[in-house]
Formats: sequence, C-alpha cells, structure tokens
Amino acid sequence: MTKRYVQYGCGFTAPAEWVNYDASPTLRFERLPLMGKLYTRNKQRFPENVKYGDIVKGLPEESGSCDAVYCSHILEHLAYEDFLTALKNTWKILKPGGTFRGVVPDLRAAVTSYMEEFDKLEAPANELMRNTMLGVESRAKNLPGQVKNLYGNSKHLWMWDYKSLAFELQKAGFTHIRPCTFGDSADPLFSFVEQADRFYNAAAFDCKK
Repeated sequence: MTKRYVQYGCGFTAPAEWVNYDASPTLRFERLPLMGKLYTRNKQRFPENVKYGDIVKGLPEESGSCDAVYCSHILEHLAYEDFLTALKNTWKILKPGGTFRGVVPDLRAAVTSYMEEFDKLEAPANELMRNTMLGVESRAKNLPGQVKNLYGNSKHLWMWDYKSLAFELQKAGFTHIRPCTFGDSADPLFSFVEQADRFYNAAAFDCKK
C-alpha cells in the first residue's frame, strides 16, 4: 500500500514523493487560467505539483489518511488561535501512529542573542524586532501595498520555543514529542523536504498521533 506524505506551506520545495500544499495568494493567482499564465513578476513560479491548501481552513485530505505531515517555518506566521486550529487539523488527517514533524524560528535563541549582544549594539531592540519579524517597520501608503499587508503571509504573528511547542502539541493530543535535528528522522522520506539551513536557530519537533 502506498504511503501518503503531506507537506503544507511548502513554498518552492515540492518533491514528487510528497503531496505539497501552500496557502500563498501568489499561488492562487498563478493558477488562474489566463492571467496566471501571463504573470511574470516573480523570478520563480510555484512548481506545477503544488496545490493550494490552507491548514487553518483544513486541507482536502481524508481524516486519518496521512502517514506523515511536515511543515517548515509556517506555524509562526499564524495567530495563536489559528495555530491551535492548525494543530487540530494536522492531528485529524494523520493516521494513528503517523508522524508530525516541523520547524519554526526559535524565540529563545533570538532572545538569548539579544541579551548577549545588548551592550554591543546601539539599538538592540531594533535588531530583535527585525530578527523576529514581529515589528512593523513601515506602513504601506499605496493600495497594492495595503492589499499585500492584508492578505500576505510574510509577518511572524506568534513566536515559539521548543518548550511551548511541546506543551501545545501535547494538549492537541500528540504523543512521543521530542526535539529533533536536521536529518535525524528514521523515515528517509523526510530527507526530501528538510533543508539544513531551516534548522539554524530553530525549534524543531517530532511527534506521533
């Protein structure tokens, strides 16, 4: 029986061995029959095998159908309540015993760096806000910029450390929760979606349903 591996928030990393979803507004535009084909503003287009799917609204996957689910640098772009919904929806589509593995920027690492470099920097708060992508440095004045801010997914809305992630994962029903590192999964198919640089200063987890 063929196993089903699902990745959400895939961006341009869309291996054929996985079912790849992304919730980018750009992806939706690129998929329009005529205008999407002519759209050339971005240097890179989404691979053809990327499907539009929003984990908060729920992916078009049957309950208990997935052997593994992966996401990298996605959960920090969700508001806290949407994050909880994403965990619930992830748990729902996993098979019993299925693996959920993910990576987010580590708030603890950012705060530790902020404290260590505090006396060396002229404006340490500015560095922290930029590094965590939590601040709003400028507001868009034109309509396209305002639309992008409204519907885009680039800002970090809620940052995480591993301890807090593990707490929420346990509440959502996941078990065998552990911190993980790049390439330490016993399942070789994770090597198709994981990237070493995404684990730098990151909080990464591996758990089961």
